[in-house]
Order: sequence, then C-alpha cells, then structure tokens
Amino acid sequence: MQENTQKEAKADIKETVRSEYRLLMLTTLLISGCSMVYELIISAVSSYLVGDSTLQYSVTIGLYMFALGIGSFLSKYIKKDLWGAFAKVEILIGVTGGTCSLTLFLSNLYLESYVLVMYAEILAIGTLAGLEIPLLTRLIEEDRQELRLTLSSIFSFDYIGGLVGSVAFPMILLPHLGYFATCFLSGALNLTAAALIIFKYQKKLKHSSVYKIAAAFLLGCMLCGMFGSENIGQLIEGGLYRDRVILSEQTAYQKIVVTKHKDDLRLYIDGNVQFSTSDEYRYHEALVHVPMSYAENRDSVLVLGGGDGMAARELLKYPETRITLVDLDPGMTELCSTDPVIAKVNCGSLSDERLTVINDDAYKYLEESDERFDVIIVDLPDPNNEALNKLYTNVFYRLCAAHLNEGGVMNVQSTSPYYAKKAYWCIGKTMESEGLSVRSYHLEVPAFGDWGFHMASVSELRKKHPVPEDTRYLSEENIEAMFIFGKDEKSESIEVNHLTKPVLIQYYNEAVKDWE
Repeated sequence: MQENTQKEAKADIKETVRSEYRLLMLTTLLISGCSMVYELIISAVSSYLVGDSTLQYSVTIGLYMFALGIGSFLSKYIKKDLWGAFAKVEILIGVTGGTCSLTLFLSNLYLESYVLVMYAEILAIGTLAGLEIPLLTRLIEEDRQELRLTLSSIFSFDYIGGLVGSVAFPMILLPHLGYFATCFLSGALNLTAAALIIFKYQKKLKHSSVYKIAAAFLLGCMLCGMFGSENIGQLIEGGLYRDRVILSEQTAYQKIVVTKHKDDLRLYIDGNVQFSTSDEYRYHEALVHVPMSYAENRDSVLVLGGGDGMAARELLKYPETRITLVDLDPGMTELCSTDPVIAKVNCGSLSDERLTVINDDAYKYLEESDERFDVIIVDLPDPNNEALNKLYTNVFYRLCAAHLNEGGVMNVQSTSPYYAKKAYWCIGKTMESEGLSVRSYHLEVPAFGDWGFHMASVSELRKKHPVPEDTRYLSEENIEAMFIFGKDEKSESIEVNHLTKPVLIQYYNEAVKDWE
C-alpha cells in the first residue's frame, strides 16, 4: 500500500514537472515570436518614415544581435531571485516592445533625433531579449537536472517562435492590423507570458502580488491600445500629414492615406504623395498624351501601376483604345474604383468596359504574358526600395520592349531631373543600355516640383499625332518645350541600373537626404 502511494506521488511529481516544462516552452515560443515581431516593426516603421529599407533592416538586425549579446552577458550577474528577474524582464520587454511603433511615430513628429530613439529602442528590446533565454535556461535547470535536454528544447522553441513571428508579421499581422495594433498585440502576448509565469510560480516570487497587479494592469493597457489603435493612428496621421485625413487603409502591400484641404484631395502611398487634385492633370496629361502622340498605333495600351485610375482616365479620351492595367495591390484598385470621392476624380475610369484590371506584379506579368501593345505606360512609385528598384532595371526595360508592337512606344515616370538628377538620368541611361531610342522630357507639377519622364521605342521616335484638344495643360505649343533641360538639371558619370547592381536606390536616397 505504501509502495503504491510512493509510486503515485512520484507520478504526480513527474506530471507536475512536465506541466511546468510545457508552460515554460510555451513561454519561450511566445517571447521569441514577439521579439521577432518587434524587430520587424522597427525596421518597417523606420523604412516607412525615413526610407532606405536596406539600411533600416541591416542596422536593426545588426544592433539587435549586438544587444542580444549584451543581454546574455549581463545575465551572469543575476544570481538571486531568478523568478523575479525573469518576470521583470518579461514585463519590461512587453511594455517597451508593445509601444515601440507609437514611440517611433511620436519621435518622428516631435523630435529631431529620430535615429537615436530608434537605436535606443533596438538596444533596449535586444538586451531584454538577450536576458530571457539564459534566465529561462537556469529556471528550467532548477527543476530538470539535464542540461542537454534543457538547451535543445529551449533553442528549438526559440527558433520556432522566431519563424512564426517572421511569417505572421508580413502575411497576417501588418496587413490586417497595421503597425499600432500589431505592436500592442505583441506586447499583450509578452505580458500574457509574464502573467502565466507569475501566477504559476507565485510561491517562488517575492512580492508576487505586486507582479500580479503590474502584469494585469499593463496587459489591460495593451489590450486597450490594440482596440483603440485606429483612433491612435488617426491622431498620429493628423500630425504626419498637413491636411485633414479623410481615409486611411492598410492593404496587404502598402499604407494608403487620402487627405483633403478645401478642394484639394491628395493620395499618399507609404507616406509619399501620389497625386494632388489641384495639379495632377499636368502630370497625367504629360505621362499619357506625349507617348500617345509618338506611337504608330494606339489601339492597345498597357499601364503598369496607375492603380489610382488617373492615367486610365486620360487614355479613355482615345475612342479606339483598349487598356490593360496591371497593379500589384487589389486594395488600391478596389478603393479607387469604389470610393466616390476618388472615382469622381478619375471619372470612373477603373469601371470602364474598355479597361481590364489585373492585380499582379508588373515584372511577373511581363515575364508570363505574350501579349503585345502599341503603348506601355509605366506609372510606378519612385524607386525607394529594392522591390520597386527591380522595376527600373535594364532587365525590366528589356521585358517592356519585348511587349511593344512595331512602332510602339513606352513611357516611364522617372522622378525629378532637378531634385534627383542622378536618379532621373540613371533611368534614361538604363533604358538606352537596352538599345532603345530615348527622349527625355519634363514639366512643372506644383505638388512634386520639376518632374520628368523618359519615352523610348525600338525605332526612332517621331511625333505622329496631335495631342487631344480636351486637355487642361498640354498643347502643341508647349509640348516641344518640355524636351529642353537647363544646365542645372543635367548630370554626368551615371551608371546603368542593373538587377544585380541596384545603383538607382543609392542615387535616389542621396537625393532625398540632400533635400530633407
């Protein structure tokens, strides 16, 4: 009888150990996933606010790894009250990480030293994360005297958590929740992990009631922040944009914001203005009608980008023209075809029966499609990251040229020849490197400044048609003046933008820094 009781007691102890072990492994999974999300959020927000995504992600990863080492090193000095130390670390990282996006946006609005705040956040989160695993290892080792199993289990769950966080962030969290709600949710999960530890091991904690109150209160704050993230976002955006924000939407690919001041409507993608209704007609008339006047035929037109429908609006002025519009983001084309304010500006072009919308990557579409066109309009955002840079390379222009009919013309929006002259002429030189005949032109668009385009064809470019009469800016008289550049708008010693050597990003980022 006594022997059976002893066996049962041992079985109960083993089950308790297993239960505690599973809880600690779950905690490891949660904290690792959250730490990865914090790292990605800081990189993404900094790319959004400052630009140069390669630099932001590289700096974040490097500093974070360095801070992990610092945290791991500092853990050896924690010799007493390991449970209390671990609970404090979890609470601190939950609060610091959970508010990191809000802190970054506020620092961008009100402080001059945004980069210092960014670095401080990375170092703080990385150091705390570096403390977690050594402390957790020692806690498990107190109950399980098998270092081999402890280390293998902890690192396995740590790496799995990192994978879950890195996949969930771009595919689920950011598209559906946005920066603020994602941050608050991750902070809430971190604090949940802290609460589980605190309540489960309260007997091993000094002042456990204080930890309980702190974890519960902060967890409540994170949940309130998550559910109120939309209001927080509106307040922040009110400071980021000079005009009143009337629409804000995070799609799977980008942040779309529409502002309004009196009669001026502006659309922003990831913080960069795409058009202003006060002068967008200048840009879109130059983008569309100049190449249309040089093309041999105008029956079929491909628009790459242009999800706002403004280029399509101008193309629909040609009765014989049928349009294929390829835009990556279905959220963009859906918004601009259904929102009554924007649809009024683009004259409902995206719903016209002569237009076919394809939501696909422009590069992928050109690789897979066999269709040829009389005119190709490339109306893409500026090349401020690697994904967009691919659409300004020699290989991309080679693909475009392969889809032109005989006598066909392509036209590319190419940033500013005044504010970003190296970037502008790099695009033209890259097109020429593919054996294309190129003509460059520009005009003044008040919302953008001096803005330029590069028109190209396999054959020699000659004007063949007059521009339409129902334009607000463009005319036969001023069109030729657009091909003349001042001395201060030209640049030499420019390299070709290759797919394997993306010099255009460097030129563009240098221009942004010069004009900040």
